Amino acid sequence: MIKTTGINHIALVCRDMKETVRFYTEVLNMPLFKTVELPGGGQHFFFDCGGGASVAFFWWADGPSAAPGIASVRSFPGDAKTAVGSMNHLAFNMDEDELEAALDRLEQAGVPHTHAVVNHDDSPMGVAREKHEGVFVRSVYFTDPNGIMLEFAATTKSFGPEDVAHEPATAADRVEA
Repeated sequence: MIKTTGINHIALVCRDMKETVRFYTEVLNMPLFKTVELPGGGQHFFFDCGGGASVAFFWWADGPSAAPGIASVRSFPGDAKTAVGSMNHLAFNMDEDELEAALDRLEQAGVPHTHAVVNHDDSPMGVAREKHEGVFVRSVYFTDPNGIMLEFAATTKSFGPEDVAHEPATAADRVEA
């Protein structure tokens, strides 16, 4: 049986990271606790929304414009960008020692998924083959019958001020596709 312990984060797409940071930190009082520069001109920022859960946003310099009806990932990991205002994926919090069992369960059920636990780190590629001290979350990605990308995520470290290390991008930095 797969056991989750709640929502880890929801990952949405924004049109302007600076505008989004201002709104979530200043208007909603959600602390920004992790920033990531993505390969190929993107960002992924995380806000604490309480109870151990977070709201995260992707921003891409060449990301698609808002487009109702284009709200899911086409193919992960090769084509994982989604439109402004869409939900990229929903992550369920899971204990790290449950991730391998979740992979087995997804395989048995014939659910499309990553066939390994993904180790997210701050390297240029954003992932590592092996778990190491810099890995901040370990994940298993899969899709539901509707093609919605879901994730089982296990946070593996505590975050500090050093984890907010990137200047937020602005709409002026966008590259139209």
